[in-house]
Amino acid sequence: MAVHISGLCLGWTKSDRKPGRTKNVPLNPVPSLSEALSSFSTVIVTGGSSGIGKSFIELMAKLNPGLQFCNLSRREPALKICDIKLNHFPGDLSRPDELARAAGAIEAFLADAAPTGRVLLINNSGFGAYGRFPEPNLEHQLELIDVNIRGLVDLTGRLLPLLKARGGAIINVASTAAFQPTPYMATYGASKAFVLHWSLALNEELRGSGVSALAVCPGPTTTDFSKRAGLRSGSVPPALSMTCEQVVLGSLRALAAGRSQVVNGWKNKTMTFVTAKLPKPLMARAAAKALGSYQVKQVRK
Repeated sequence: MAVHISGLCLGWTKSDRKPGRTKNVPLNPVPSLSEALSSFSTVIVTGGSSGIGKSFIELMAKLNPGLQFCNLSRREPALKICDIKLNHFPGDLSRPDELARAAGAIEAFLADAAPTGRVLLINNSGFGAYGRFPEPNLEHQLELIDVNIRGLVDLTGRLLPLLKARGGAIINVASTAAFQPTPYMATYGASKAFVLHWSLALNEELRGSGVSALAVCPGPTTTDFSKRAGLRSGSVPPALSMTCEQVVLGSLRALAAGRSQVVNGWKNKTMTFVTAKLPKPLMARAAAKALGSYQVKQVRK
């Protein structure tokens, strides 16, 4: 059977039938989410003004009210919860100079306000673009690469010495789009494939350093992502979507378990398992038919 605390499975148990031995001994127990977050003093989030990033802040603040949050985004988050220790550092991740200034300001702030304790870095910022490349325009595609890839690598590199000195973890938000080619969202899917593989490789390089990396791969999620990407409202059936809270909860469970990758939701797990087994050209053709239908519907509307 499985043991659950605060909604989190602590691992499988086994029954020992020998006399005098305790039954149902936990195997590889996983701490509760509150326990897992208790070792962190600070959380640095990119893109915490909305969507998954905002949900990360709100849920973690409930689990550990003492956490100090640093948000890096263009807009300051409007949070539902009062009394969150939130510090906003404005910056555009597509602009290296703004990112460098924000990273420096975060380090200076933490040296004064929260000089001890482990640090959790959540690279959440990212956006998509729908259409035949280079639609809507080449500048938009290049900005996507700057935010989804270059900004993530840049910020991680700047803050990694801090994480190594104090101990910590990195959560990189990838996507189920990382597992197959995504025609009509070609640059976005490729950017998330980079995030997934880079994160897995980074985690191996960090072994023994006191820092770990986790790649989070959500599927369709109820955020403003589709609107910004250029997809029409209702393109993804509600039955296939997850809420931001579900994605964050699954991600924190994976962090507590010490995993290096998590695909959020059983439907997404099934899909990525199947697509990983099939030839990439075949998956590209299938994805083109599926994603291309959205474009046809948009034109006909």
